[in-house]
Amino acid sequence: MIFERSLQRELAYTAGAVFMVLLTIFLTTMMIRIVGFAASGEVDPKDVLVLIGLTVIGYLAVMLVVTLFVSILFVLTRWYRDSEMVVWLASGVSLTRFIKPIATFAAPMLLLIAFFAYVGWPWSNAQNKLIRARFQQRDEVSLLAPGQFRESPASHRVFFVEKMTPDQAKVENVFVTSTENGKVSVVVSKQGHTETEKDGARFVVLDNGRRYDGEPGKPDFRIMEFERYGVKITQQPVVNKPSTTGLPTLALLRHPSNTNLAEFAWRTGLPLMAINLMLLGIPLAYQNPRRGRTINLVMAVLIFLTYSNLLNVVQSWVEQGRMSFVVGLLGLHVIVTALVVIVFWLRVRNRPLISRALFKRTAGA
Repeated sequence: MIFERSLQRELAYTAGAVFMVLLTIFLTTMMIRIVGFAASGEVDPKDVLVLIGLTVIGYLAVMLVVTLFVSILFVLTRWYRDSEMVVWLASGVSLTRFIKPIATFAAPMLLLIAFFAYVGWPWSNAQNKLIRARFQQRDEVSLLAPGQFRESPASHRVFFVEKMTPDQAKVENVFVTSTENGKVSVVVSKQGHTETEKDGARFVVLDNGRRYDGEPGKPDFRIMEFERYGVKITQQPVVNKPSTTGLPTLALLRHPSNTNLAEFAWRTGLPLMAINLMLLGIPLAYQNPRRGRTINLVMAVLIFLTYSNLLNVVQSWVEQGRMSFVVGLLGLHVIVTALVVIVFWLRVRNRPLISRALFKRTAGA
């Protein structure tokens, strides 16, 4: 039918534009955030682009849900505003007839949402954590940055290096402090270099410096001068605990703990939420040409935020054992489906979603 082809074509163009806008906003936000992590030494600057790409893959399901909902609202709202919808309705096309072409358009997007929710989200989280773990596994010298105080995660040491060669083989104006059993040791040196022993142990060898040992607040500090002093480089042990968000979907079902089932309920909730919002967008797009054009968009944002926050609350309740898995998996979406049916019924019968009597009572109060 003509209106079906026209609707699907316009939905495709609008969805592409909405997705590009969302992707641009998301990329900008993630770039600022991850570059900040790199500047603070939490991630390797070389991995910034990879981490941004992995984060985008992880959140593609959410972006596609928003794209589907907003594009349906945009297109149908414009049809109402330009009186195209009035023409189709006057031609005998009921509002329920829009479900089929919109569902046909949304089917590939729903499949992508399910794929990225069940596969893309855990894979990107697992890879993200692996990259961060490898970066944190570096030794203490690799953690150093010229002109910055850096605390070693593997030992009670604080390093400061004023200058360092690009290969980190030589350092200048070194300050190292460590605390053990209440005693503080401070080592300062003008220069030094790194050495690797035959057994694989690595040392920072400091030349022509001093060492101060003692307890804070007591006068019995020892001061020693040295020509060569070796500081053994320790390596941070990697604690690679399995993360629920990084577990494959089948693994969540094989080990049905509250945390795993809550994560599975959240992943399943994304495609179910997309279906409900797809159907809700049809009657919700109704617009009186005399009203503002941004009302539907504001309403769409509020509905999506409310729905997604409730989904997170349900996940938290299932994880805490306050809600059963079956209720957490389907309860919220069944309630929203019932609301969609009610809104459809009201709009098909041309009844207002909110009774005017309610406005009068509110105004009178």
